[in-house]
Amino acid sequence: MSPLAKSLRGRVTLIATVVAALVLIPVGVAGVAVARSVVTASVFRETRETAERVAAELRDGLLPLGASIPVPNPSVDLIQVVSADGQVLSSSDAARNLPVLGDVRPTPERRLVDDVNCLPTECLHLTAVLSATDAGAPVVYAGRSSPSVLSTRMLEVIVFSQVAALIGLASWATWLVTGRALRPVAAMRAELDEVNASDLSRRVTQPHGEDEVALLARSINGTLARLERSAEQQRQFASDASHELRTPIAGLRAQLESAQLYPDDTDVQALVESALRDTDRLEAIITDLLLLARIGSRVDMARERVDLADLVHQELAVRHDKIPVRAALADGVAVEGVRLQLARVLTNLLDNAERHAETRVDVLVYREDDMAVLAVENDGVEIAEADRARIFERFTRLDAARSRDAGGTGLGLAIARDVAMAHRGQIRVEDRPGGARFVLRLPAV
Repeated sequence: MSPLAKSLRGRVTLIATVVAALVLIPVGVAGVAVARSVVTASVFRETRETAERVAAELRDGLLPLGASIPVPNPSVDLIQVVSADGQVLSSSDAARNLPVLGDVRPTPERRLVDDVNCLPTECLHLTAVLSATDAGAPVVYAGRSSPSVLSTRMLEVIVFSQVAALIGLASWATWLVTGRALRPVAAMRAELDEVNASDLSRRVTQPHGEDEVALLARSINGTLARLERSAEQQRQFASDASHELRTPIAGLRAQLESAQLYPDDTDVQALVESALRDTDRLEAIITDLLLLARIGSRVDMARERVDLADLVHQELAVRHDKIPVRAALADGVAVEGVRLQLARVLTNLLDNAERHAETRVDVLVYREDDMAVLAVENDGVEIAEADRARIFERFTRLDAARSRDAGGTGLGLAIARDVAMAHRGQIRVEDRPGGARFVLRLPAV
């Protein structure tokens, strides 16, 4: 395969050239045929008119035999009156020294005959007309030299030169237009070649408009963004794991080493209980870190229709909270998502509200335009405006009242944020006098 045919630009140009040839060549052939037919019909019309007029003058006795025949149409200047035995009885001045113009002879049944006859010096288009109704009547021949359009290949040369020029123009235009259309693709390819695993922050240039190339650039940038987020999740997982697991592991190790060094002074029951608490915390942190690393990936991607009111009812039915939870749930508010992940968001929000509430926790489900809304409120400490975005970061605590000892791993709100983003929604803290209000918004179905 030639290098030209290997490229998309070359293949498109080749296809356009073939299509142009398949269209223009038949058009050229048909054009030549039509032009020849039109010219031929025009020539024979003139020769017939001249021959009929001379035959009529001959019948009426207005044209004496032997005299020079006047030419009624200057373009048809070859006229002869020929007897039945082939003798030229009269002729026009231009045909005086020529042999008989034609060898066809009309009959009473077919008084008029068109013919093309080639003399030694030139070819003629002529018409033969029988001057009377009897077979022995003289024949009038009226003709003219064949036009160059009919006697040569000049018309074909002109037409097919134009066809070749048009095919070449179509190829050249296709090559230019395709090159211009594919220029952004070449730029994107060069930019993609510069993307590497250590730096996924680069993006390809997105052309203006909504054509296929612009949509391709948008898809590429979306894919790069997901890859960057996945790589960031992996780096964050490694960083969080190394940082957050070190403290409980170090504490557990210290307790075990102390028990090993001072076995007589060790309370085995207290040691086991403390070790189990640290192990439970390690297990909880590892579980949440794995969930964070998995959110948005193709793991747990079995999406289904989830009714938020039913989800809240199921969650509240299995909880045993010290502070009562009041629910105001609208029916028919549903989203499409991963049920386990959405249930985990609800659990985390309720756990967070229970830890910081004074006397009450409220759960609301309602529809707002085309969004499904799940809100969890408590009457605890208000969250300052400056801290409302930071609170969703991993292991963020705002004050001593929100310490890790109060329960949880410090990853609950980070999990809620990532689940919301993976479901094309958002979660944020909104104003609530005398407490905190967390609101999850997802596209409703």
